[in-house]
Amino acid sequence: MATSVLISHNLFLSSINPRYPKYPVKSPVVAINGVRSSQKHSISQSSIVKTGSSGFNSRFLRTSTQQNFRNRELLTKSAGTDSGKTSTIGQNVFGLLHLLVSLGLILAMDKYLKQAFVAAAIKFPSALFGMFCIFSVLIILDSTVPSAATALMNFFEPALLFIQRWLPLFYVPSLVTLPLSVKDIPAASGIKISLIVVGGWLATLLVAGFTAIAVRKAVKTEMIDAEPMAKPSPFSSLEVWAWTGILIVSFVSALYYPTALGTSVRTCLPFLLASTVLGYMVGSGLPSDMKKVLHPIICCALSADLTALAFGYVSKLGFEPVLGYYLTKASSNPGAGDILMGFLGSVILSFAFSMFKQRKLVKRHAAEIFTSVIVSTVFSLYSTALIGRLVGLEQSLTVSILPRCITVALALSIVSLFEGTNPSLTAAVVVVTGLVGANFVQAALDKFRFRDPIARGIATASSAHGLGTAALSAKEPEALPFCAIAYGLNGIFGSILCSIPVIRQSLLSVVG
Repeated sequence: MATSVLISHNLFLSSINPRYPKYPVKSPVVAINGVRSSQKHSISQSSIVKTGSSGFNSRFLRTSTQQNFRNRELLTKSAGTDSGKTSTIGQNVFGLLHLLVSLGLILAMDKYLKQAFVAAAIKFPSALFGMFCIFSVLIILDSTVPSAATALMNFFEPALLFIQRWLPLFYVPSLVTLPLSVKDIPAASGIKISLIVVGGWLATLLVAGFTAIAVRKAVKTEMIDAEPMAKPSPFSSLEVWAWTGILIVSFVSALYYPTALGTSVRTCLPFLLASTVLGYMVGSGLPSDMKKVLHPIICCALSADLTALAFGYVSKLGFEPVLGYYLTKASSNPGAGDILMGFLGSVILSFAFSMFKQRKLVKRHAAEIFTSVIVSTVFSLYSTALIGRLVGLEQSLTVSILPRCITVALALSIVSLFEGTNPSLTAAVVVVTGLVGANFVQAALDKFRFRDPIARGIATASSAHGLGTAALSAKEPEALPFCAIAYGLNGIFGSILCSIPVIRQSLLSVVG
């Protein structure tokens, strides 16, 4: 009995203090089953003694010990879960603040540069100047304090991913309002413009591709791996449902309270914006084969136009007035399209970070990249002017479509350098050119046997800018760095060329 009580006591002490899994017992004279012993007995927690009446106590203590372990495990897991939830919430809040600050700085820089250039009556694109400034700062920091350049890149990374994720949306407003832009253009002129867009895209692609191949054969530079480019996260079901809720609530509210937000334009802004975003999300989730026919950009435009049509019908306002609310071009009373196009300047500023990240690639393949981009840009501008004159297209319309192969943000800046142009037509033609390239660029590259990723990337970006780049890079990631570089440089060289009065005058002379 004495031994049983002593062992039970030791097990109890061991169970409540797990730091000592074994409790040494020294018993000089202990009788176990009638045998005298004077040894040190080390009793573990798993020991089960069945002596006399100790069986019940052992089973009870074993159950109690296991229960204690389970309770401790549950407490540990609970504490870990609570800590993980708190940590995740904190990270999400910090990430959101990081995005807002970095994106806000880029947008503020674009805004103040525009105001400064307007005040100084400078016609050169302000965003392009800002891009050169950012790129220069990064290069200087990289050569003097590399860690500072890396820190600056990391700070603006959330903003760059945001711009990359939503980039196609910034082109959509011109396509949404296309019915208003072309309603005064004669059908014959519309057919001529369509022929110039399709034929010009193919011709520019061939010129850029063959130039890149010729220069590459001459310099014989070996390929190296490009810097990895981060990809934005896919759209979640929560985002889809959130924008769906905004669309429904704001649509109904605008019907019953047309001036709830001060003006009809502002009241219609939420549901027109939501319809555009939802169209992009739905279009992005379509199968790849279906995207060849129904590109996400087309889904955006159709979604916004159908929503405007539905609201115009239900409210008795009509389709065109509601569509006019989409893009007002008035900073005091902006529509959904004005909000989206307000990001175009930030797209140009983001080129500085992309070019800096791929600076080693640009330096190594400078001959192929710069030669191909310059040749293709000059060819695109002057061939458009010449074909427009040959087919008898009106001068104002020809000048409006000159920058058809240059990204929207810079194309609008280029046509603003000329008088009597139609910026809405310019933007629409640029988007349509990108859509043509997005749908047919891979087939064309394969048909003309462009195998080199450098040639494929440069030819795609030079002829179909951002939309073509997105389509090609989705299936050929190795061509993406060259697409990104050519995409930015094409607009840069086009803007610089058209900023020179002699070049502008020569283009007008070709147009006639």
